[in-house]
Amino acid sequence: MKNLIIVRHAKSSWEAPLHDKDRALTKRGIQDAHLVSSDIIHFMPKTYLIWSSTAKRATDTALIFAQNFAYPIECIVYKDDLYTFDEKKLEEGIKSCSNSFENIILFGHNEAVTNFVNKFGNVFVENIPTTGFVSLEFDTDDWKKLKKGKIKKIIFPKDLR
Repeated sequence: MKNLIIVRHAKSSWEAPLHDKDRALTKRGIQDAHLVSSDIIHFMPKTYLIWSSTAKRATDTALIFAQNFAYPIECIVYKDDLYTFDEKKLEEGIKSCSNSFENIILFGHNEAVTNFVNKFGNVFVENIPTTGFVSLEFDTDDWKKLKKGKIKKIIFPKDLR
């Protein structure tokens, strides 16, 4: 079995005149990242790999989750190819994972994450909001052979407020 947890980055600010990749989290984004990560801590597998897009809003979200999980932040893998809004590129990135890892937590961007979940999950999700958490399980031992999987859990910040 392969397990993939997808988290859309937390809410970020559009106010500062920055490149898209450099946008920081808002206060609400920081609060939501703490809220969701604290709620799902009991759901986390014993071992996992954290992958994050290199965009600041994704890396900051990954750092908050990692700190709340007591995951060593120096072990987070930052991948430029996860800075994508295209589910096909996201799929390529996921399928590149070494089969020695059973569980991946990925911090990425919409529309890629919503479209990926709808392509590979068994439940339609209209939109994964910022800090939205979706856990998928795949009946395979090879990331390259991902087919339709099963959504095990969905948590959105609004469900916890």
